[in-house]
Amino acid sequence: MKIFPVITQLACLLAWAAPGMAGQTSGHTPQRAIFAGGCFWCMEKPFEQTPGVLSVIAGYTGGHSAHPTYENYARGGHIEAIEVTFDAAQISYAQLLDIFWRQIDPTDAGGQFVDRGPQYTSAIFYLDAEQQRQAEASKKALQQSGRFDKPLVTPILPAQMFHAAEEYHQDYYRKNPIRYWYYRSHSGRDAFLERIWGK
Repeated sequence: MKIFPVITQLACLLAWAAPGMAGQTSGHTPQRAIFAGGCFWCMEKPFEQTPGVLSVIAGYTGGHSAHPTYENYARGGHIEAIEVTFDAAQISYAQLLDIFWRQIDPTDAGGQFVDRGPQYTSAIFYLDAEQQRQAEASKKALQQSGRFDKPLVTPILPAQMFHAAEEYHQDYYRKNPIRYWYYRSHSGRDAFLERIWGK
């Protein structure tokens, strides 16, 4: 296993613990959010391009193995997810939830789009009671909106240890734009999102 994911996690922990090292422009301690929406390559980009988001890390969470890698994370019960570090003075958790719902099919319990299996399911992992409250309210409002004609099955779960994925998975859409475009355009994600949300 490469050492970079461990270094990445340590750097993030330092950033959260020391407000002077991150989020300096606002003077606020950065906050975290964890979302799963199938392929983590596709989940990074929309959050990274949002003002107020400080970093997005692709990784694995929700499982029982101590050191998940891309080769074994599914066997350990983990799912692909992203960890979003954000400045709450610039963007709220509620706004992040709105971005999240617009990236996924929350009615699909078997995976997301072309990617099938429990390792590709969607989920919101809350880090405190307030995130749980907001996530549940957001899900209820979306269900009641009538935008989807099936029940929303995306679970809202307490956060577990988040493990950064290997370096080659980080910012995949930037490092491999052609492969990313090909995968995304053939995955069915964009066609579904456009049908549900429009352009």
